[in-house]
Amino acid sequence: MNSFFTSLVAFAIAILLSGCTETAAPNAPVAKIEAEIEGKLFTVTLQNWPRVAKVQGGLFANEITTIAAKVPGRVVEVNCDLGDLVQADQVLVKIDQREYELLAAQAEAQLTQARSAIGLKAGDPVEKLNPMNAPPVREARAVLDEAKQSVERLKKLFSQGAVVATDLESATALESVADARFNSSLNSVREKIALVGVQTALRALAEQRLSDTSITAPFKGRIQNRTVAIGSYVNVGQPILELVRTDVLRYRASIPERFAPKIKLGQKVKLLLHGEPPREVNITRISPALDSVSRSLMFEAAVPNEDGMLRSGSFSQADVVLDEQSQAVAIPLSAMVRFAGVQKVWKVVDGKVKEAVVEVGEENKNFVEIRNGLREGDTILLDGRSGGVGKYKHTDESLAAPAPTKAEAAPVSTAPVSTAPAPVSGTAPKDSTSRSTTRNIGAQACIG
Repeated sequence: MNSFFTSLVAFAIAILLSGCTETAAPNAPVAKIEAEIEGKLFTVTLQNWPRVAKVQGGLFANEITTIAAKVPGRVVEVNCDLGDLVQADQVLVKIDQREYELLAAQAEAQLTQARSAIGLKAGDPVEKLNPMNAPPVREARAVLDEAKQSVERLKKLFSQGAVVATDLESATALESVADARFNSSLNSVREKIALVGVQTALRALAEQRLSDTSITAPFKGRIQNRTVAIGSYVNVGQPILELVRTDVLRYRASIPERFAPKIKLGQKVKLLLHGEPPREVNITRISPALDSVSRSLMFEAAVPNEDGMLRSGSFSQADVVLDEQSQAVAIPLSAMVRFAGVQKVWKVVDGKVKEAVVEVGEENKNFVEIRNGLREGDTILLDGRSGGVGKYKHTDESLAAPAPTKAEAAPVSTAPVSTAPAPVSGTAPKDSTSRSTTRNIGAQACIG
């Protein structure tokens, strides 16, 4: 029974299909209607497009120093901590001064003693002291003068036969002794003057050691590390603080060897910092040699940081401007359509709108570099979203869009140079196939 019913249904369907086949018109003509595309046009021209090299680097402190103790002692005061901003010559740490005050007082007393030994009063400069005016020297000089006069008298008397030769010889010997005593006293005074200089230096050294108990900041900066606390005992040379200068940072990066001949001092660099607007700086230092391993050249750029918002150690990408006078074919971003990793534009040729696949470089605000697929003088739709394959329809708004100004087309800080960026998802383009309407004449549904 079931097989009979199935056969009956199959037979009815066959009859129905055969009737439709007889009444249909399989060879009916197809009428195609070409789509009309409207929109503003853009004429492709060469634009001022500076060439840049993309590099990666980091920010480093302009100066970093480890502050150590110059004298041993116990810490009695700490005036800073991690992250604090300190000024130049600000006292950061103090060491117990009592012992050094006593040493300074001792040196002062020894200096006073040495000055008194040569007759210098308080406040008298030692440079103006004449050794010949010192009391011991004046005494020895008087004895020497007396001995010389005695010898002269005896010589006259001896010539007259009033004295014997023995008396003259004794007077001459006394003169020699007086001369030796005079020179000895003169040397002694000079030695005491030199001792005053020694004691003056010792006093200055004691005062310096007393001053070194107050540890100050060598420059304006921030505390990066602190290793002591009140009560700690420090030795000479022991690190106690780490200070960094951050008002100006150094951006340090390396550029490939092929760009090394084009790098020079003063060249513009655009920093692309995370969470910060782009900053334009200039190259201030260039390494004299290439790195033998990476085959790259290191350079530095000074980055102002008065507000302290940037941190040393931060990673940053940068664009190094290599050629500000370079030109390239560039079109507005609005003219390009991106979909599934393909970039294309709608090109108008002899009144027809066609699809043109392009190879792009890097973007520059509202423009993108075209490396392949378009030439100077080509005409494209300014709005790629309205494009499609068909016939271009001229309207009152079909005038070619004006070429961008130099500043609008290629600002130096954003000029492209290397590989094209990864394609991003966007609005899917309209169907590129011909739009047509097909009518099948004579096709009817047959009902048995």
